[in-house]
Amino acid sequence: MGVASTALPRGQTVPLALRWRRLGRRLGFLCGLAVLLSPALFVFLWMLSLSLKPDVENTAFPPVFIPTSPTLDNFREVFATSPFALYGRNSFVVATAATLLSLLVGVPAGYGIAKAKAHGLAFVVLVSRMTPGLSYLIPWFMLFRALGLHNTLWALIITHLVIGLPITIWVMMGFFEDLHPELEEAALVDGGGIWAAFRDVALPLARPGMVVAAILAFIFSWNNFVFAVVLAGPDTRTLPVAVFNVLTFEQLAWGKLAAAALVVTLPVLLLTVLVQRQIVAGMTTGGMKG
Repeated sequence: MGVASTALPRGQTVPLALRWRRLGRRLGFLCGLAVLLSPALFVFLWMLSLSLKPDVENTAFPPVFIPTSPTLDNFREVFATSPFALYGRNSFVVATAATLLSLLVGVPAGYGIAKAKAHGLAFVVLVSRMTPGLSYLIPWFMLFRALGLHNTLWALIITHLVIGLPITIWVMMGFFEDLHPELEEAALVDGGGIWAAFRDVALPLARPGMVVAAILAFIFSWNNFVFAVVLAGPDTRTLPVAVFNVLTFEQLAWGKLAAAALVVTLPVLLLTVLVQRQIVAGMTTGGMKG
């Protein structure tokens, strides 16, 4: 006997009531999404408006949202008065190095904690993630100065690694806990050791989690401000410090400040947009479940 087909016969359309119901659900979802995103979108659009207006319009009352004469002078002044190219290179080097080191250490650590069911270590990781990074600032400053690492990129890389590593470990623990244990047992039966099971079985299945952990670590490092102010020197500062340098005692130039903030935000925003599918896949899947 053949299997009955659930497809509509040729020439028959979807009932009007069903189409209206689908449209209503889609509109409801889009409206809810718009409400959730409206604060962030408003702030971003307001920053863009400030960056494209001269100071006269930025200080006008009532406020002018849409620029009457858009200009790029604020962006030109930001690049002319601050070494943004140097700060951008420093941010990229620090964020990339901290992210790679975080994956190198955090992925095996998350695998070991997940498979050993070391709940005590998992609690320590959670506590270390919740501890404010500012509590480490003064000891790190004294330590790096004693070691001769003060005002170097290594000081920022180490601090970003220590603060971002618990994020990587915590994310990877969730992925490795969801892996089917029979997959690793099959690798052990075939003569491979625990390292072979991790390398050949667990690691490929946990790639979505690694993408999520890498993106979170990179964004944290890229946006970090406090450690760069205290631990970095004139030649090792990062982009968030460049935004702070726009502020002066003479005046508060809203246009230049918004332009500098957009320059710092744009790389991370583009990265998030480009890898959004990997982020969704990483947050919704954790390997094969039994």
